[in-house]
Amino acid sequence: MDEQPVETTLYSLASGTPEPEDRRSGERHLSLLRVGALMIGDRRELCLIRNISAGGMLIRAYSKIEAGTRLSIELKQGDAVSGVARWTQDECVGISFDSPIDVLALISSANDGQRPRMPRIEVHCTAWVREDATVHRMKTSNVSQGGIRVEGHAELAVGADVIVTLNGLPPHPGIVRWKDGSAYGIAFNRVIALADLVAWLQEQRELPRAAGSLA
Repeated sequence: MDEQPVETTLYSLASGTPEPEDRRSGERHLSLLRVGALMIGDRRELCLIRNISAGGMLIRAYSKIEAGTRLSIELKQGDAVSGVARWTQDECVGISFDSPIDVLALISSANDGQRPRMPRIEVHCTAWVREDATVHRMKTSNVSQGGIRVEGHAELAVGADVIVTLNGLPPHPGIVRWKDGSAYGIAFNRVIALADLVAWLQEQRELPRAAGSLA
């Protein structure tokens, strides 16, 4: 039986402000978004954080916010980042930070105050997914300590045992938990240590810079 895809806060190493999302394919997702404290002047309220990048974030607000509004978001207790609302779409707001934040440092200390939640990080690279004797080349959308979202033309069966290989990480056995069009959610049998995942993400962040210096 297909499991319901879970919508969690997406972290990105990109430098820009997140763009509006197309929600048509994801309305049925179970939502476990990170909660943040939104401050506008002396007004303080909660919001849900859908996407965090180095340059901004996309939030779901519970009150109307006009484009151009200055505000701040508390990501951790006593640690707020300031910015401005660049766009609004229904209850969603795209915020541009006044200065970039270190997303990997935020991921390394990710703890929502109760139990640690495995951060989901946007990353675009090739994943090799082996099912029995067949190896499929697929595109990675995002990865967490506990699993990966891949896309491709392969026909993977929900419940199938697979082995996922990413350049720079050891192969990780897992199981296909859900399918949504050409996208698949694979849960790893063993959680990746957060330090190992962050170190790999640092390498991924450096790859474009290294390629640019050789050009």
